[in-house]
Amino acid sequence: MQRLKVASYALAASAVLAGATAIAANASDLSATTATPNAALGSNWYGAAPYVMPLDNDPPDLSQVMAATGQKSFMLAFILAPGGGGCTPTWDGTAAVSSDTAVAGMINTVRANGGDVEVSVGGYGGTKLGQTCGTAEATAAAYQQVIDKYQLKAIDFDLEEPEYENTAAINNEVGAAQILQRNNPGLYVSITTAGTAEGTGYFGQNVLNTAKSLGFTPANYSIMPFDGGFNGASSQISALEAFHTKLMNTFGWDSATAYRHEGVSQMNGRSDTGEYFRQADFQSVLDYATGHGLSRYTFWSVNRDRQCSPAEPGTTSGTCSSVTQGPWDFTKFTAKFAGATPPTGTTTTTTTTKPPTQGCSAPAWNPTTAYNGGAVVSYNGHTWTAKWWTQGDTPGNNSQNVWTDNGPCTATTTTNPPTQGCSAPAWNPTTAYNGGAVVSYNGHTWTAKWWTQGDTPGNNSQNVWTDNGPCGQ
Repeated sequence: MQRLKVASYALAASAVLAGATAIAANASDLSATTATPNAALGSNWYGAAPYVMPLDNDPPDLSQVMAATGQKSFMLAFILAPGGGGCTPTWDGTAAVSSDTAVAGMINTVRANGGDVEVSVGGYGGTKLGQTCGTAEATAAAYQQVIDKYQLKAIDFDLEEPEYENTAAINNEVGAAQILQRNNPGLYVSITTAGTAEGTGYFGQNVLNTAKSLGFTPANYSIMPFDGGFNGASSQISALEAFHTKLMNTFGWDSATAYRHEGVSQMNGRSDTGEYFRQADFQSVLDYATGHGLSRYTFWSVNRDRQCSPAEPGTTSGTCSSVTQGPWDFTKFTAKFAGATPPTGTTTTTTTTKPPTQGCSAPAWNPTTAYNGGAVVSYNGHTWTAKWWTQGDTPGNNSQNVWTDNGPCTATTTTNPPTQGCSAPAWNPTTAYNGGAVVSYNGHTWTAKWWTQGDTPGNNSQNVWTDNGPCGQ
């Protein structure tokens, strides 16, 4: 996967100094050379951290992004070996971590606003520390400098071209990840690698095999289903299902365990190869991720999460998405994955929780309870099914349209043969349905909990479909 950049790695010295001054002005301690630590966020946030280039591609003011989206975590990229070689960590191969104040200032800003950051090592292009440090121990020692400098609680290993074709380098990187996990109790470690229609290719499979041989299990493995003949959500979800199978086959995990160790890293808007992934695609992949219990959902990058001018120029930019969008539209999806409800403006709505009417067998909706996709509740005399993770979104009265209305509560539901009056489209095994889609089958109406294709309503291992009862009710 290409990490497209508008500006060169070799930034002009004046630009670097100007950026450092601007970022440091927002820091809580202008003289600080290390970022002030804060309480760790939950793993849901570290799994929902979108990528940011802190020294390139017109980095945004992350405090503004946080206020506009509810996002609390960000993945700063990338740590590389020095351009001239060696085993010391640098930002983008040019800015030494040891003397950094600019990125530290950005981290301080995020933490001062109640958030936290991760750092990603590797990425596409450049020389990686796993290629130059010689051993896993030396590679880990270089990355430990980054962890100590910024008091990190999470780190990502982005293993892709051209490094992941180098077996020795991958052994060093995965070995270093294991050492860091062991030496830093509680450290959140994720591994990101290339995505293909088969989930991942030969070299991505080698990353998995290397981890297995070492007995190393990170928080998750994520694939990047873009820049490889993908276009839209259905192709991405198909790749994630294929990768899920690879995880089960490689590690001997059952289906649920494999999903818990799986993640997705997307590219917002137009990809390097001209694929398009719009807001609706991000929503579909979010439905899939929450519905199947994936532990990571992220994208490249927040630098690109704003509209170009013109909105859709037909080219790919490192500083805007090349699709029509509002500011930070795509970051709102990572916030939702973590469990936040992104701000929707100044309008507020006052709601009253009503007790369920007689005959509502589902538990009453509770505004303080966190519900996963597929959860069924009763509210205001109706039953409702959650399309994705939600908390505090009132059924029937919420801007995110989280809940599917299954109709008035009934005391009992009986399965009848097909009857007249099914107004919903008939289920088709070849059609791909998004979460919330309603179909008719076997005389009943059904609501999809998440993206699905080929799963028969009422008879599928994933329990994708919610039975809304006989048609006509």
